[in-house]
Amino acid sequence: MRIAALVTRIIQQMRRDKRTLALLFLAPLLVLSLMYFIFNSNEPVVTLVVSHVPTELIEKLDAADFEVTENNDVTIAKLKEQKYDGWLALHNNQIKLTLLNDDPTTAKAVMMKLSQVLQPEQASNMTITTDYVYGNKDTAIFDIFSPMLIGFFVFFFVFLITGIALLKERTSGTLERLLATPIKRSEIVAGYLIGYGLFAFMQTIIIVLFGIYILDIVHVGSIWLVFLINILIALVSLSLGALLSSFAASEFQMMQFIPIVIVPQVFFSGIFPLDNMAEWLQSIGHIMPLYYAADALNGVMYKGYSFNEIVVNLVILACFAIVFIMLNIISLKKYRSL
Repeated sequence: MRIAALVTRIIQQMRRDKRTLALLFLAPLLVLSLMYFIFNSNEPVVTLVVSHVPTELIEKLDAADFEVTENNDVTIAKLKEQKYDGWLALHNNQIKLTLLNDDPTTAKAVMMKLSQVLQPEQASNMTITTDYVYGNKDTAIFDIFSPMLIGFFVFFFVFLITGIALLKERTSGTLERLLATPIKRSEIVAGYLIGYGLFAFMQTIIIVLFGIYILDIVHVGSIWLVFLINILIALVSLSLGALLSSFAASEFQMMQFIPIVIVPQVFFSGIFPLDNMAEWLQSIGHIMPLYYAADALNGVMYKGYSFNEIVVNLVILACFAIVFIMLNIISLKKYRSL
């Protein structure tokens, strides 16, 4: 009887906790559905631009499932802009292959397919040279992921620690006591963001320096841009964590936001190529802060982008932070109207 009474009490508690029930039954379905659509995306199309190449070779490339574009006026800048996987040029009985190498897996696929197509040319003593726009022949797939992982860990831990810390402020009554004073809601939000932001800033510095100088994560561009991107990521995460903490009644409920807010962003941070996904999936990725953060970090750390080349991503991240901060100020209305 005592066991039955305990089971009955637990069932009643769970029935009243709609958020936990939603997490238990709906969150796994959401994540599983995302994984299904992502892993069942279209096979990547290998694109190749060719210059001064005979028609016979172009036909062989088409037969090898390359998407071939013929252009005799190609430059490295155009290769980057159009994002071709490779550029094949024939000059003075020499074949020159230039690989974009923004994805080492695709670059290796291009090399493998071309080695089969170009075997007759190699047998006729025609020399083949290979250059890389980004990285080199030893570039590993982790070199692409590692900049994104730095941004993800900054985002995740700032979100988790800040959200739980602010939740304790509210559940302990500290926030209510502050609201009983003449202080404005905007001043409260600013104070919390600056206070916790200092620790988020220090955490960001430590993660970036550890990743670059201890783990030797690939780093081509300016380290100051890396700091700037990650500081913006921390600000977005800080303001988002503060916002969601106002909707949680306990630390457990704060943790419930992780599979709904954090996990989906992993799928759209560039770890899985968005270009191969359905258009509606790509649209979802474009409303994720980590999508822009990962794109900027990968551009700076792996491709050596300058400030002008990532400024759009930085502006979008700043807009996310501003929106979340404004929503934080609005959410305090339910505790006090000024």
